[in-house]
Amino acid sequence: MSGSAFNAFKSRVPVAWSPRLYITLVRGLPGTRRLHRRTLEAMRLRRCHRTVEHRTTPSLLGMLTQVKRLVVVETEEMYNARRKADEDRRAPRPPLVVSHHPPAPTPTPAAAAEAATA
Repeated sequence: MSGSAFNAFKSRVPVAWSPRLYITLVRGLPGTRRLHRRTLEAMRLRRCHRTVEHRTTPSLLGMLTQVKRLVVVETEEMYNARRKADEDRRAPRPPLVVSHHPPAPTPTPAAAAEAATA
């Protein structure tokens, strides 16, 4: 993973208002203020890289303002786009076929015309 934790979770979908917000804890709790830890606990965020879903309310937006350096907030479209990208990246790929026999020489158009006239 290169860059910040936010870049790892950021989607390529334009940000729009959403009735539901997906909040992911991306920074650890040790070394944070007790008030911030209590706020994260109230939002049901107890471990790193866990995502919870909340309705957009003024109280939730106030809590997010308080802990904005510890979390990443995504709208429903951003969350779905990120999940789809993860699924596509983890999807099984078709098997690689290796042939140890040299390919048969293909006749050139000049040689095919010459063989047809003979």
